Amino acid sequence: MKSDTAVIRIKNLRLRTFIGIKDDETQNKQDVLINAEIHYCAEKARNSDNMVDALNYRTITKKIISLVEDNRFSLLEHLTGQVLDITSEHAWVDFAKVEIDKPHALRFADSVSMELRYVNNID
Repeated sequence: MKSDTAVIRIKNLRLRTFIGIKDDETQNKQDVLINAEIHYCAEKARNSDNMVDALNYRTITKKIISLVEDNRFSLLEHLTGQVLDITSEHAWVDFAKVEIDKPHALRFADSVSMELRYVNNID
Protein backbone atom coordinates (compact mmCIF):
# COMPACT_ATOMS: atom_id res chain seq x y z
CA MET A 1 0.00 0.00 0.00
CA LYS A 2 1.32 3.42 -0.95
CA SER A 3 1.95 5.92 1.86
CA ASP A 4 -0.67 8.34 0.51
CA THR A 5 -3.36 5.71 0.06
CA ALA A 6 -6.70 6.79 1.47
CA VAL A 7 -9.37 4.26 2.33
CA ILE A 8 -13.01 5.28 2.07
CA ARG A 9 -15.43 2.95 3.83
CA ILE A 10 -19.16 3.20 3.24
CA LYS A 11 -20.65 1.18 6.09
CA ASN A 12 -24.09 -0.37 6.38
CA LEU A 13 -25.84 1.58 3.63
CA ARG A 14 -29.42 0.36 4.06
CA LEU A 15 -31.49 0.38 0.88
CA ARG A 16 -34.55 -1.35 -0.54
CA THR A 17 -34.81 -2.97 -3.96
CA PHE A 18 -36.33 -5.82 -5.90
CA ILE A 19 -33.83 -8.69 -5.60
CA GLY A 20 -34.43 -12.36 -6.32
CA ILE A 21 -36.31 -14.74 -8.59
CA LYS A 22 -39.20 -16.00 -6.44
CA ASP A 23 -42.64 -14.41 -6.97
CA ASP A 24 -42.56 -12.74 -3.56
CA GLU A 25 -39.10 -11.29 -4.31
CA THR A 26 -40.13 -9.88 -7.68
CA GLN A 27 -43.28 -8.28 -6.24
CA ASN A 28 -41.94 -6.78 -3.00
CA LYS A 29 -38.89 -4.67 -2.31
CA GLN A 30 -36.43 -6.15 0.16
CA ASP A 31 -33.77 -4.68 2.38
CA VAL A 32 -30.15 -4.89 1.31
CA LEU A 33 -27.14 -3.80 3.33
CA ILE A 34 -24.16 -2.46 1.39
CA ASN A 35 -20.59 -2.10 2.56
CA ALA A 36 -17.94 -0.69 0.25
CA GLU A 37 -14.23 -0.02 0.61
CA ILE A 38 -12.37 2.19 -1.87
CA HIS A 39 -8.61 2.79 -1.93
CA TYR A 40 -7.10 5.72 -3.83
CA CYS A 41 -4.02 7.93 -3.80
CA ALA A 42 -4.83 10.97 -1.67
CA GLU A 43 -1.55 12.83 -2.02
CA LYS A 44 -3.21 15.85 -3.68
CA ALA A 45 -6.01 16.03 -1.11
CA ARG A 46 -3.57 15.75 1.81
CA ASN A 47 -1.66 18.74 0.52
CA SER A 48 -4.41 21.01 -0.81
CA ASP A 49 -7.60 20.75 1.31
CA ASN A 50 -9.50 21.24 -1.97
CA MET A 51 -12.46 18.99 -2.85
CA VAL A 52 -11.40 18.69 -6.50
CA ASP A 53 -8.31 16.84 -5.28
CA ALA A 54 -10.29 14.18 -3.40
CA LEU A 55 -12.58 11.33 -4.31
CA ASN A 56 -16.13 12.44 -3.47
CA TYR A 57 -17.77 9.67 -1.42
CA ARG A 58 -21.09 11.53 -1.42
CA THR A 59 -21.25 11.38 -5.23
CA ILE A 60 -20.38 7.67 -5.18
CA THR A 61 -23.04 6.95 -2.55
CA LYS A 62 -25.73 8.86 -4.48
CA LYS A 63 -24.97 6.78 -7.60
CA ILE A 64 -25.24 3.56 -5.58
CA ILE A 65 -28.56 4.64 -4.07
CA SER A 66 -29.98 5.52 -7.48
CA LEU A 67 -28.83 2.23 -9.01
CA VAL A 68 -30.21 0.07 -6.22
CA GLU A 69 -33.52 1.81 -5.63
CA ASP A 70 -34.41 2.42 -9.30
CA ASN A 71 -33.74 -1.09 -10.68
CA ARG A 72 -34.63 -4.75 -10.31
CA PHE A 73 -32.12 -7.56 -9.90
CA SER A 74 -32.48 -11.33 -10.14
CA LEU A 75 -29.00 -12.15 -8.89
CA LEU A 76 -27.07 -10.85 -5.91
CA GLU A 77 -23.92 -11.30 -8.02
CA HIS A 78 -25.22 -8.89 -10.66
CA LEU A 79 -26.26 -6.25 -8.11
CA THR A 80 -22.89 -6.52 -6.37
CA GLY A 81 -21.06 -6.22 -9.69
CA GLN A 82 -23.00 -3.10 -10.64
CA VAL A 83 -22.20 -1.45 -7.30
CA LEU A 84 -18.54 -2.46 -7.67
CA ASP A 85 -18.48 -0.77 -11.09
CA ILE A 86 -19.60 2.48 -9.46
CA THR A 87 -17.03 2.27 -6.66
CA SER A 88 -14.17 1.58 -9.07
CA GLU A 89 -15.08 3.84 -12.00
CA HIS A 90 -12.79 6.77 -11.08
CA ALA A 91 -9.29 6.57 -12.55
CA TRP A 92 -7.70 7.20 -9.12
CA VAL A 93 -9.14 4.01 -7.60
CA ASP A 94 -6.51 1.32 -7.00
CA PHE A 95 -8.74 -1.16 -5.16
CA ALA A 96 -12.42 -1.51 -4.34
CA LYS A 97 -14.42 -4.10 -2.44
CA VAL A 98 -18.19 -4.36 -2.17
CA GLU A 99 -20.20 -6.68 0.05
CA ILE A 100 -23.98 -6.77 -0.14
CA ASP A 101 -26.08 -8.59 2.45
CA LYS A 102 -29.59 -9.82 1.74
CA PRO A 103 -31.13 -10.25 5.21
CA HIS A 104 -33.44 -13.20 5.81
CA ALA A 105 -32.65 -14.78 2.43
CA LEU A 106 -32.28 -18.18 4.07
CA ARG A 107 -34.21 -19.76 6.87
CA PHE A 108 -32.17 -19.88 10.10
CA ALA A 109 -29.55 -17.43 8.73
CA ASP A 110 -29.26 -13.71 9.47
CA SER A 111 -28.36 -13.01 5.86
CA VAL A 112 -26.65 -14.13 2.69
CA SER A 113 -23.92 -11.89 1.31
CA MET A 114 -21.91 -11.53 -1.86
CA GLU A 115 -18.49 -9.87 -2.04
CA LEU A 116 -16.65 -8.78 -5.17
CA ARG A 117 -13.33 -6.97 -5.54
CA TYR A 118 -11.66 -4.72 -8.09
CA VAL A 119 -7.87 -4.42 -8.29
CA ASN A 120 -6.16 -1.97 -10.63
CA ASN A 121 -2.90 -3.70 -11.55
CA ILE A 122 -1.63 -0.77 -13.61
CA ASP A 123 1.26 1.07 -11.97
